[in-house]
Amino acid sequence: MNTRKLLRLGLGAVMGVLFVWLTLRHIDGARIAAVMRGARLDLLGAAIAALCVGYVCRILRWQTMLLRANPALRAVDCAGPLVASFAANNVLPFRAGDLMRAFVFNGRLQTTPGSVLATLFVERLLDLLMVILLLGLALAVFHFDVSRLVGLGVPLLLSGAAAILAVLLFPQVLQPLLRGLGSLAGRLPAAAKVQQELRKVTDTLAQLSGGSTMLRLIAWSAGAWLIEGGVYGLVAQSLAGIRAAQGAWLAVPVGTLATLIPSTPGYVGTFDYFTAQAMVLAGNEPTAAAAFAFLVHLVLWLPPTVAGGLYLLLRPSTVGVPKEQAI
Repeated sequence: MNTRKLLRLGLGAVMGVLFVWLTLRHIDGARIAAVMRGARLDLLGAAIAALCVGYVCRILRWQTMLLRANPALRAVDCAGPLVASFAANNVLPFRAGDLMRAFVFNGRLQTTPGSVLATLFVERLLDLLMVILLLGLALAVFHFDVSRLVGLGVPLLLSGAAAILAVLLFPQVLQPLLRGLGSLAGRLPAAAKVQQELRKVTDTLAQLSGGSTMLRLIAWSAGAWLIEGGVYGLVAQSLAGIRAAQGAWLAVPVGTLATLIPSTPGYVGTFDYFTAQAMVLAGNEPTAAAAFAFLVHLVLWLPPTVAGGLYLLLRPSTVGVPKEQAI
């Protein structure tokens, strides 16, 4: 591991510890544990079931994107690699799960790295679009003043959503950037292969933006994130100390945006602090808000990590491009 990666890993660990301390500094840990122990197991079970349905939406969205590269691909073929990539991101640094999807599972999916990387790019844009829209919806419906928490005003949110939509619907705006990357790749030993993969990225983005495909991708994304909001809501209702359960709809976008801050794998600390602060802003007591943040984090983290880990153990994969697609 080079020095730069070590510095990033160290910074993430420091930030994680810092935000855990910020979350707990004025709160009795024993009281947080007591609130969490009192959670209703039936509602937590419903939250986990809803989480699984949300992952089905994500799997179907990814399958829709990959069908351009492999028309025979089934949703069940995508399920294991997607969940395994989430599990890897939860426990390994440097977004290792994303690299696994592109370079480890591409042979099993009968796709190439360039095609998968393009779908990951679109996936991130769609998720960011949904998070911004959820934040705007929470501001409009519940009249939260979130600007003092994350420094985002409505005009900035609308501008960000418009910019993301422009890239999704008109990916040609990225052509200058991709051409520049292609020129830089010309200096590499495997220049021809890299440039070919960049062309596949361009082609995939153009194909996904056309016809009804993007509408289907937006629909699957909206379903996934609305269901995730339901997961937060069920966890909030499971805790007797939560007085303003509607704050869960603010916690979804705020906690998700907090994962952009450098942290540990699984976003320990950063996610918890901002999620708790969102619940406090909604009118909840700090101890109950912190208990909610830790519990919803566990609900979001544990099932995909266990399921993805089992998939990796039972279905070990090897790095490589399918022979018929090899260059």
